[in-house]
Amino acid sequence: MMIQQSFASQSLMHTLGAEISSLKNGSVDIIAPILESSRQQHGFAHAGLTFSIGDSAAGYAALSTLPAGHEVLTTEMKINLLAPGKGERLIARGKVIKPGRRLIIVQSDVYAIENDIETHVALMTGTMMPLSPK
Repeated sequence: MMIQQSFASQSLMHTLGAEISSLKNGSVDIIAPILESSRQQHGFAHAGLTFSIGDSAAGYAALSTLPAGHEVLTTEMKINLLAPGKGERLIARGKVIKPGRRLIIVQSDVYAIENDIETHVALMTGTMMPLSPK
């Protein structure tokens, strides 16, 4: 519930039309349409859309492993763009690779969906920093 509330408070995710499509301990999927307003000059999903939902999916995957009241901040995130984001929507599948008290290592795989066929468009790896309640 806390993850859904946190996600709902992110104005960028709302602007992008993104939603959480799966939420489990240590993994979160976020799906977003490839809107006209989030395309680049060739008509593909902009890398900013790819990165935004990938970062959020990985961050919420990390948060799902922490006790209530905690938060996380991205401290580092690397993206490898593998293919153009061509299709109707993107799905980012974030997961925790290694949980920790001070650092949480995460990964997010982003896929473009066109005619129900998924194409792997990005691989992201990063580090999240847990924040204790104030």
